[in-house]
Amino acid sequence: MKIAVIGKGGREHALVKALKDSPSSPEIFSFPGSDAINKLATPIPVKDMHELVAWMKDNTIDLCVAGEESYLVKDEGLANCCREAGIPCWGPVKESAQLEASKEFAKDFLLRHNIPTGMARVAANIEEARAFINNTYPTVLKFDGLAAGKGVAVCPDEPTAEEFLKEVFTDNRFGPGRLLVEEFLTGPEVSIFGALVDDHYLILCPARDYKRLQENDLGPNTGGMGAVASRQLVTPGMLELIERDIVAPTVAGLRQDGLPYRGFLYFGLMLTPNGPKVIEYNCRFGDPECQAVMPLLKGDLAQFCLKGAQGEFAPSLISFDNGWSVCCVLASAGYPASSHSGDAILGLDNVDRGFVYHAGTKWDDARQCYVTNGGRVLAVVAQGATLDEARKLAHSETDKVTFDGFQRRSDIAYASFE
Repeated sequence: MKIAVIGKGGREHALVKALKDSPSSPEIFSFPGSDAINKLATPIPVKDMHELVAWMKDNTIDLCVAGEESYLVKDEGLANCCREAGIPCWGPVKESAQLEASKEFAKDFLLRHNIPTGMARVAANIEEARAFINNTYPTVLKFDGLAAGKGVAVCPDEPTAEEFLKEVFTDNRFGPGRLLVEEFLTGPEVSIFGALVDDHYLILCPARDYKRLQENDLGPNTGGMGAVASRQLVTPGMLELIERDIVAPTVAGLRQDGLPYRGFLYFGLMLTPNGPKVIEYNCRFGDPECQAVMPLLKGDLAQFCLKGAQGEFAPSLISFDNGWSVCCVLASAGYPASSHSGDAILGLDNVDRGFVYHAGTKWDDARQCYVTNGGRVLAVVAQGATLDEARKLAHSETDKVTFDGFQRRSDIAYASFE
């Protein structure tokens, strides 16, 4: 079996490893990949998506796995192009991927299908946004389009809101787009992952990520500074409620709206005093949650995804360990406002009781080591039978890795559990 994994970050590194470790022993290819990913996969020598699809067809690729969300909505859409070329794709078509690409589309979908979520209004300019906020704080502001995990701001006061409004409407940090002014919800957050094959779904291992840069959930929003995953993260009763009120109605709503879906679907939830509510959808695995979840996976992920992309639902092919997995992210100096490149990463070979997934790194031939090459540089992940065992091991393994100006949170898997 030949599989092409599309993306270049830590999530794709984790997916590539999990797919390569499948008992069916697939041959893995990558685009655009990274130096670390390409130690496990063969790089695909193309420049853009159209060349990619043609290459996959010419080289008889059996399965395309969409890791990175941007390709799902770029141009005609990766899954759409694959479908036209006759290549099974694990990832939704562009029309369905609007659940992530447009916060407004997702909110309309949720309300139309009576799926619990916070109320929101859509602002086309800064004046409308201020009017909708109406000096009511805290408030949640969400840029309508894709923003690499940085397009949401929880604003406790007017100065914080004004700063984000300036980023969206004055600085155009995320490009053109509207803004959702959303109801502020309270409660612990949890990420639920579904594997959808048309009318069927399988709920995978739940996770929780840590968006803020600094400990105690302070500082600016990031793409994620760490995550914890376990089947024990959510009680059976709560998971049953989430399935009944959120997952099943979402799958039914997609069918009702004529939106075909084969791939991972991420449900970002808030467990409010009034029950679980949807904060957002992502049309792929979360990052860094994927890095925490994949080491817990058992079975043949490659066959599961291939059969799913072909329309066959085969849940018996995979399962998850009942223990805990903790992921600690190391970010470069200046992140998230900027990033730093070229800093030598030391200690990677000393991580012997966990996994290292590369996100923003590259190999330096002259120094014979990996160096920083982006904001979130890498993730160190470890597992344990208990939460305490997993988090202690993850942090002790992370302590072995260093580079100039690194940033990390030492409370990953401690915050929200104490």
